[in-house]
Amino acid sequence: MKRSIFTLLLLTGITFQSCTELQQIASQMPTDTSTAGIGGTTSLRISQGLKKALEFGVQEGVQKLGQKDGYFGNSMTKILLPQELQKVDKTLRDIGLGSLADEGLKLLNRAAEDAVTEAAPIFTNAITTMTFNDAKGILLGGDNSATQYLQSKTSTQLFTAFEPKVQNSLGKVGADKIWNQIITKYNTFTGQNVTTDLNAYVTEQAINGVFKMVAEKESGIRNNIGMRTTPLLQEVFGLQD
Repeated sequence: MKRSIFTLLLLTGITFQSCTELQQIASQMPTDTSTAGIGGTTSLRISQGLKKALEFGVQEGVQKLGQKDGYFGNSMTKILLPQELQKVDKTLRDIGLGSLADEGLKLLNRAAEDAVTEAAPIFTNAITTMTFNDAKGILLGGDNSATQYLQSKTSTQLFTAFEPKVQNSLGKVGADKIWNQIITKYNTFTGQNVTTDLNAYVTEQAINGVFKMVAEKESGIRNNIGMRTTPLLQEVFGLQD
């Protein structure tokens, strides 16, 4: 039963226990965050532990993604071509321009690596304003409710903040010029008129990458005692062991 309550600490991809069991647990959780929650750990401490785990996930995830090859060298977050450009990629390779296609893909990821630091303050704001009732709502929400909560609180802000930064980054790393060259060559060779909004696509994929990295960090804290690097994390996550 102690273990079940900490399913609210998961960010993505984790299946909740039965709805009946969760409702029973949640009904026993006090709304007064100063009262005891589990094993002498107050609800306030539990809520703080959740926030701290998410904060660590954001900080480490953004730091890793913001480095060279943070996206491009990570199979989990690497940005691939959108479907409408896959035929462009194949055509370029078929006519001996594979190196140009490779460079275009790499520069999309470089733009995301340059832009990703914009995510940190937005995530941090969403995390610090999370209440204990928010956490209780996540527990009652069903499958993937933790991910849905964080996305509902940050997605619009993230896209708004990311999009102009990504556009600037596409120009900064030279992706806009390379892709103009790629599309021009493809359209000339095929007689077609392909266009795509790379800015919006890279923005969306960059945001998805951050969520994946945060989820990975949180899962590590939950399952690896060595990753609980503060007394608060040790206290709160120790209740599930």
